[in-house]
Amino acid sequence: MRVFDFLRDENSRNEWYILSNDGVVQEMAHIANGRDTGNCVSLLRVNSANSSQTNMLILQYSCTDPTASFVIYATVNIVAMNVVLNGGDPDYVALLPSGFAILPDGSSGSTGSGMADAGGSSGGSLLTVAFQILVDSIPTAKLSLGSVATVNNLIACTVERIKVSLSCENA
Repeated sequence: MRVFDFLRDENSRNEWYILSNDGVVQEMAHIANGRDTGNCVSLLRVNSANSSQTNMLILQYSCTDPTASFVIYATVNIVAMNVVLNGGDPDYVALLPSGFAILPDGSSGSTGSGMADAGGSSGGSLLTVAFQILVDSIPTAKLSLGSVATVNNLIACTVERIKVSLSCENA
């Protein structure tokens, strides 16, 4: 649960989300999806610390149960989201979802949600990271080595930030 709560919480997002550029993340809307408070859809706004950058919105879906937890998100164009929020057609909003799957690592005491068992011991988590990134708006464009290196660096930096923030010594 510690990993799930860390990744879904807007207050800790700038600790791992490189594209927030140290901006303040604020939850604008929260729609519950079941009894667990972690199961929800949220609309987040990133107010950039750099005033020359435009602010962005993030549509986030998070869910947890005893077998796994997921945090899925996509940046959304502010103008497009305002159109949808005012009753417009949602088909015109381009979404490239990225996110995390959090599974128990199978060690002793681990429950599906990563919570401690009745004996008080807690297991670890297996974190899967997935990114969808538009590197070229031309569908037939070839993937460049520079693009691959950039995405590889983004993944490596994100994983490292998560490990440091959660003080993961065995990761």
